[in-house]
Amino acid sequence: MATNNLEERTKKFSDDIIVFAKKIPKTIINLPLISQLIRAVTSIGANYCEANGACSRRDFKNKLYICKKEAKESKYWLDLISKANPEIKEDCQKLRQEAHELTLIFSKSILTIENKEKSK
Repeated sequence: MATNNLEERTKKFSDDIIVFAKKIPKTIINLPLISQLIRAVTSIGANYCEANGACSRRDFKNKLYICKKEAKESKYWLDLISKANPEIKEDCQKLRQEAHELTLIFSKSILTIENKEKSK
């Protein structure tokens, strides 16, 4: 059940970012930032779906590492978009909070797996 909830949550985050990206002014500065943000955020959900179909625990853990990395990268792009567009700073911060929470979830999952590996 938790797997489906996290799949849904990462999908919703992607959906929210796509809606948000459509509202950002399409300037020479914003276009590459938007592109990078979309790539990072959609990668979180895609890699989490792949993790759930992993063929081994090691593969699963590696996909979770990618999810964590992409969530952290999403925060970076949101920070830059916020800096370039102060008028949407609040929206950026709300989305950044979700990226942060996902980073924490994936970090905890990875730590749990590593602790289980050590106790074997």
